[in-house]
Amino acid sequence: MIRCLVVDDEPLALDILTDYIEKVPSLELVKATTSAFEALAIAQAEDVDLIFLDVQMPELTGIQFLKIIKGKCKVILTTAYSQYALDGYDLDVADYLLKPIAFDRFYKAVVKVQQQLQEKPAAVPEKQSSGVQDFIFVKTEHRIQKVNINDILYIEGLKDYISIFTPQERIITLQYMKKMEEALPVEIFVRVHKSYIVAIPKIESIERGRIQIGEKIIPIGDTFREAFFSKIQDRNI
Repeated sequence: MIRCLVVDDEPLALDILTDYIEKVPSLELVKATTSAFEALAIAQAEDVDLIFLDVQMPELTGIQFLKIIKGKCKVILTTAYSQYALDGYDLDVADYLLKPIAFDRFYKAVVKVQQQLQEKPAAVPEKQSSGVQDFIFVKTEHRIQKVNINDILYIEGLKDYISIFTPQERIITLQYMKKMEEALPVEIFVRVHKSYIVAIPKIESIERGRIQIGEKIIPIGDTFREAFFSKIQDRNI
């Protein structure tokens, strides 16, 4: 999942890009904001993979923004003025979208970023090459808590935090679904919805696009359906 930040001083432009992001399953919107300074704080403090960045903004121009973040994440410039393209490419932007932005051109830029990100060495397989880990540590409000992998039933993502459900308790942590998904062994866990990760061994039944784990009914999202059923296919008899 590519975590996206949208920065534009025009609310209509924000709405269009937000709608486009929601149409692409591999994209996750972190924030859409008209404030360049708010976006800068988010980009520097949070896990953001891609920024859709307007060039002409009153508080801070897109070019100034690029110089401050210094390649921390991928950037696609968005503007109505083509003369800024050269400045953007000098700062190694991923692509340049000229307003009004058509969805097919937007999608082409996203595919380019996906290819660039996939060229990076994957850290997760290396971490798991020595075997499936038995536990993880998560930050709760006042402590760092150990959670046994075999105890996890499912994980639910909410707006600013996630909940880890075990038979004994619900553990709340300020974390992102993407980070949690990467930390868990892929042999055991699968993401079935934008807001849910489930432990495959804990699934009791699957019916009409819904998973039952204990008393909890978990929906299977359309964008995750094919990957989920493909993953459990080998376990079917």
